[in-house]
Amino acid sequence: MKKNRVLVIGAGLAGVDASYFLAQNGIEVVLLENKMLQKNPSQKLDGFAELVCTNSLKSKDPSSAHGLLKTEMQHFNSLVVSCAYEASVPAGDALAVNREDFSNLITSKISEHENITVVQKEGSDPLEHAKEYECDYTIIATGPLTTDKISSWIQTELSQDDFYFYDAIAPVVDAESLDYSKLYFKDRHKEIDESADYLNAAMNEEQYYEFIDAMVAAPKVEPKDFEEYKFFEACLPIDLMAERGRDTARFSCMKPIGLGLAEQKRPFAVVQLRKENLLGSAFNLVGFQTRLKYPDQKRIFSMIPGFANAEFIHLGSVHRNSFLNARKLLNWDMSTQKYPNLYFAGQITGVEGYSESASSGLYVAVNLLKKIKDQEFKKWPVETAMGALINYIMTSEKPAPSNINFGLLPTIKLNKEQRKDKKRKRIKKQLAAARANEVFADFVAQAGIN
Repeated sequence: MKKNRVLVIGAGLAGVDASYFLAQNGIEVVLLENKMLQKNPSQKLDGFAELVCTNSLKSKDPSSAHGLLKTEMQHFNSLVVSCAYEASVPAGDALAVNREDFSNLITSKISEHENITVVQKEGSDPLEHAKEYECDYTIIATGPLTTDKISSWIQTELSQDDFYFYDAIAPVVDAESLDYSKLYFKDRHKEIDESADYLNAAMNEEQYYEFIDAMVAAPKVEPKDFEEYKFFEACLPIDLMAERGRDTARFSCMKPIGLGLAEQKRPFAVVQLRKENLLGSAFNLVGFQTRLKYPDQKRIFSMIPGFANAEFIHLGSVHRNSFLNARKLLNWDMSTQKYPNLYFAGQITGVEGYSESASSGLYVAVNLLKKIKDQEFKKWPVETAMGALINYIMTSEKPAPSNINFGLLPTIKLNKEQRKDKKRKRIKKQLAAARANEVFADFVAQAGIN
């Protein structure tokens, strides 16, 4: 095998998984990262792979779309997935982590690897950097908050299209500042239990509508000049949900189904809190990413039962994310059409979510390793989770970031008996997952992918 060197720009989820996979397979990697010199507005930690929105990597159920994706990633010994399990905190069926422990684990694994050289430097021209560090290939994995210099290079050299959308971050509250007499521990559709992973604040009809109306009336952080907000539909700010309709939130992140108290009727709406760490010293407000200005967040969120004296470790915010029109600019292996030795990975390609971003880094690294070995590239089956994600971003007429979901995979047809079953949706997902596992195993075996 050739002794090629690979330059990876960005030590986020995609960058670290790509770097680690290549390094584990004997490829020398130069990892360029800027955050140690200057953090962007969303970054708080010094380490790599920082989770800036929620602390959850979604479901680990192998028959769910997110669980299926993790199963495929584990085939390639994903650093992100293994460290997530090691740094996990209780969250029911979800794989949630202590953010600092997760970042520290990954940072150590990357920094200590004999085949990875970490360079603290802001990226600008990736082609010049490749020459500077004598690298044959480059992977840009700068994530949704790509720096201005890289963004300018991309827009000048590759894309003249709009190169952004907006995302929002949920607030985190200090556990000791909450009034637990007005809260209760309960996981959805389960019994009340002090050991449950979620803390709940129930609202009656009057409380809910006062809360919603306050969010609608409050001032919001406005986008920068010459831009407009373009939010990812699966991660809408809670205040934007409120603007779309007074009942929108209670059919989304404030859904009360399965969260009723035994001695009372089901609440009208519920705010759910998820533990940020094993100690339970902080809680994330689930689904409460927001555009509200800081003073208004404190004022309005204090209306939540149990939040009268709440102290926030950090408040919610909005930030600009960047992504490419992959269909126009990239090949199926995620190399650019203009520069075949330049690849893109992660959210910048149009995938949305932590696991999805990391899987994109793995996808690029696996295909690049095959190229280094002079092996032919083959399209990944759309029946698999990783293949379906790539197929989506490479065939979407109108680019819009997407999570992994079974809607991206070919439809499963149920027989007559299965269609009559009340659990037919669950059956359909289980069948799709089983098919994906079988197709994935056949593909990696035939393609010689380890």
